[in-house]
Amino acid sequence: HSPSHPSLREMVALAFVGAGAPGATKAISTLGGQTEQPRNLRAQAPSTAPVQAAGSSLGAWAVGASVAALGASGLTRRAAKKARGGRAALRATAVAEKARKLTTPGDLIDTVDIFIFDCDGVIWRGDSCIEGIPNVLEKLRAAGKTLFFVTNNSTKSRAGYKSKFTELGLSVEPEEIFSSSFAAAAYFEQTKFKETGKKVYVIGEKGIGEELDLVGVPWFGGEADKDKKANLGSGGTVEIDHDVGAVVVGFDRNINYYKMQYAQLCLNELPGCQFVATNLDRVTHLTDAQEWAGNGTMVGAIKGCTGMEPILVGKPAPLMVDYIAEKFGIKDRSRICMVGDRLDTDIAFGRNNGMKTCLTLSGVTTEPELLEQAPRKAGTEGIQPDFYVDTINDFIA
Repeated sequence: HSPSHPSLREMVALAFVGAGAPGATKAISTLGGQTEQPRNLRAQAPSTAPVQAAGSSLGAWAVGASVAALGASGLTRRAAKKARGGRAALRATAVAEKARKLTTPGDLIDTVDIFIFDCDGVIWRGDSCIEGIPNVLEKLRAAGKTLFFVTNNSTKSRAGYKSKFTELGLSVEPEEIFSSSFAAAAYFEQTKFKETGKKVYVIGEKGIGEELDLVGVPWFGGEADKDKKANLGSGGTVEIDHDVGAVVVGFDRNINYYKMQYAQLCLNELPGCQFVATNLDRVTHLTDAQEWAGNGTMVGAIKGCTGMEPILVGKPAPLMVDYIAEKFGIKDRSRICMVGDRLDTDIAFGRNNGMKTCLTLSGVTTEPELLEQAPRKAGTEGIQPDFYVDTINDFIA
């Protein structure tokens, strides 16, 4: 890995410590490489103590990625099946009192040292920066706050997101960026997928492939298959590579019937082939004019033709926040605020991992929906942030 990026192996090893995976502590102690610390935390020595499951139950790894951790630690199928039931538990523990609108910025800002921001719908919409955001980030840094950016969008690698921040006029360091494409590569590295000699078939865009290349995991598909067509004539078939050991499904603007057929054949016909999802977001922001179908669409298609539940590596799985907390010696998660536009990913991610939460109405959630004056989207019932704002411009007076 690049010295400017967090170690993939370290990030997931930390999550596995909390899950009780044998050898995980040893894995951390023997990891090579150092990463540059984000500004405002660089003076702190990273903690080397094993992760304590404070605010999140890594023993369950409740949202799909738990299945991966349990499998890696050699636990029983019965235990893995129990972990799959974690979605209901996560949703239940995400219930809180009604959110209150932030009218006095100090009520939140004075109680938080670290902000974790979602990107789509919070920092930008599509390729347009939300008005006022550069000023907000600058003032938060000037006030001594540490910032991280955690996105479920897998279309770009961390390097790709660094370029996007720069293009939008935002000064963000590479080590402050975490993406679900990064998390997918981290999962495969920690579970020693490369050593199986298998390959990964990718439904998704270039971000996933770029991150897999960084950890040396062989893969194919992705954008190379965007123009391929299945032979639907008499006797037509799609031939698959029998060395595929996993299918990763990320957001894909070029998804087609060939890709779906290839994925379902791998998952249905190849014993042990894993189904990994970068995220389950229902909608996303491709433009600043409207919402567009998100990766939940692609994952749902593969679930529908396989009957399988995916291993989830993006939010609300706790992997990324556990890494951040451990790497930078963060002991009190109540001094972290997760800021996002989605109740079922961002806010659940924050609440179930011991953080304060703030919903911004600049993304997919409306105020009537939040206040339950309009029907909630399925899966968001009962989830409430601590605060909500129109945009994060409300963080500054």
